Amino acid sequence: MTGPGLTLAGIALVLVILWANLRPWWKGDRNPAKLKSFGSGALLGALSTMCGGGLLGYLAGCTAGAVNAGGGKVVTGTTGQQAGAPVTTGSLGDLTPAGAVIVVLIASGVIFAFRAAGKDERKRMVGGVVCGVCLCLTAGVASALNWLPGLINGAGQQLQAAVQGAGIL
Repeated sequence: MTGPGLTLAGIALVLVILWANLRPWWKGDRNPAKLKSFGSGALLGALSTMCGGGLLGYLAGCTAGAVNAGGGKVVTGTTGQQAGAPVTTGSLGDLTPAGAVIVVLIASGVIFAFRAAGKDERKRMVGGVVCGVCLCLTAGVASALNWLPGLINGAGQQLQAAVQGAGIL
């Protein structure tokens, strides 16, 4: 991923987005299926931070920059104080070529779901992407999800082994 780290004001905006998406679910019946749109977006956002370049890596960097700018305006406009101090950044790690194939498949599935979703579900997916990207740029969340790159890269290796074992490649 290329682009800036996150600022404290950016984190504030991300937490507002997270709260706006999780509060209705928490106050409702807490059906896990109702988190599907937000969760799929958050997964794509998290995986985007593992992309060293390409469209997903570029968009992850742009997302962080936009959140920092928006968060700065929100915090300054609300409180009159600047909260642009950077927070400690983290990284989920790197993708292998086989893991990159899994990311492309997941991204395609999320895009297809986005195109088929209604207006409210699309908003939840975009909110999930923003939260996934930005929270995975922090040291705490990146550390908590340190198993994700191994899972994605391992799934890519399994796919490659299955395809090569079948004599297709």
